[in-house]
Amino acid sequence: MMKARTVDAIWTFILYGISVFIVILLGFFVVTILSKGWGFWDPHFLFGNPSNTQAGGGIGPQLINSLYILVLTLLISVPLGLGAGIYLAEYAKQGKMLNFIRLCIETMASLPSIVVGLFGLLVFVTLTGWGYTLLGGALAVTILNLPGLTRVCESAILDVPHSVKEASLGLGATRWQTLVKVILPAAVPQIMTGVILAAGRIFGEAAALIYTSGLTTPFLNTAADLSSKAHPLNIFRPAETLTVHIWKLNSEGIVPDAKLIAAKSAAVLIIMVLFFNLTARLASTLLQKYFAGNMRAKKRKTKMAS
Repeated sequence: MMKARTVDAIWTFILYGISVFIVILLGFFVVTILSKGWGFWDPHFLFGNPSNTQAGGGIGPQLINSLYILVLTLLISVPLGLGAGIYLAEYAKQGKMLNFIRLCIETMASLPSIVVGLFGLLVFVTLTGWGYTLLGGALAVTILNLPGLTRVCESAILDVPHSVKEASLGLGATRWQTLVKVILPAAVPQIMTGVILAAGRIFGEAAALIYTSGLTTPFLNTAADLSSKAHPLNIFRPAETLTVHIWKLNSEGIVPDAKLIAAKSAAVLIIMVLFFNLTARLASTLLQKYFAGNMRAKKRKTKMAS
């Protein structure tokens, strides 16, 4: 008994140590990037400086492009990933076909982003005739995100206790009602984790976007026609994201203060990622409380009716 307790204490200490190390590593990473890019909040750097005396000349267009591709990609990948996860967890039958689908998902998950970028260049840029576009970049990143998002959604649905599903069906709910009103609300926290991971991949992706969304951004003008490439909301315009901007600065070295611009851009990027993660976590917590409150209210109504 004493030996088992000693082993348990040792492994508990090791796991706590690993957790603390990860937190320290993340803190060091964030502090280092923010310190090197200090001053990133300068409006001249974010939105441009007419006098051209500040580093950067304004990363506003790249910032808008990154957020736009994030929203566009999530609008495409989340319904597809959630639908695929629902099918695999609830409707797919065990057999060769299911094994083949899982093999395809695993193969897609192992694809290098540069290969997906070249595929996007062939299909979304050349074959469609769109050229470099926001939509092409969003579709390319969707290919990268879909396998992971599908697996997270599937696991989240499978982790819902089977007794909860049986209780819902036993009360007369249909399979679809059980899925929508019982299973998915219970799986929301894990699904949101998958969405956060997918968003992190979108924020950090560069290789696939270089070949699909391009290395330039036209001068944006909200007064332009929606079909014009100058309109910010036009999904068929070239769009250089913040990560591509950082890569271009470090690879070309044409701009005199390229390292300073890249450091400040990286600081802005990490602030965006942290802000999105915190917002998504808050939304997940609120949704979980909302669904839990609804379920408790339904239970009270059921007891009163009986």
